[in-house]
Amino acid sequence: MFTGIITGLGHIVAIQSLGSSSDHGKRLTIETPVDYLNDVGLGDSIAINGACMTAVWLDSAHNQFAIDISAESLAKTSGLDETGVVNLEKALRAHDRLGGHIVSGHVDGIGQVTHFAEVGESWELRIHAPRELSKYLAYKGSITVNGVSLTVNRVNDLPDGDGCEISINLIPHTVQNTALHQLFAGARVNLEIDLIARYVERMLQDDPTDNWKPRT
Repeated sequence: MFTGIITGLGHIVAIQSLGSSSDHGKRLTIETPVDYLNDVGLGDSIAINGACMTAVWLDSAHNQFAIDISAESLAKTSGLDETGVVNLEKALRAHDRLGGHIVSGHVDGIGQVTHFAEVGESWELRIHAPRELSKYLAYKGSITVNGVSLTVNRVNDLPDGDGCEISINLIPHTVQNTALHQLFAGARVNLEIDLIARYVERMLQDDPTDNWKPRT
């Protein structure tokens, strides 16, 4: 589990194919801030741009680690198939503060930035969220964008069921200390909805057993 509070900026410095076909995933080598890996061990979980991954190789002396990402995960996420700066968050420990909100590290869908510009001392970020995620997004609700826990300031449902556009305010600290400063109109971002919203939907179903079928 994670909180959506970024603990460091990493840099994907190398991408190696794990096979000869598109069915194979890739190994990503990621460079971290100095001493970031001091308390990380093989098999530990680290969220990369909001996607929970497992450290399969460590070189703490050179501030690098590697993860293996499947073809399925590559197809369901954005920003993990090319070199560049990424948001990093280590898994939550039992005694840590929950500074953001409960984040699983499982990307629910891909959004597209429609607007990113300064407004006063802050920045306004607008994102087009796909239709299947729209019902989980609410005014003052939580959303994870590329691993960053953020608050939805406005939701605008689009015509013809084409999802919705959400507006988010970013303070200078967030822009300066995460990879969100690299965003631009048209950029794709990883979205994770509030975990609690999933359970609310489940509880509000008329008959949650409708979709259950016994094995034959």
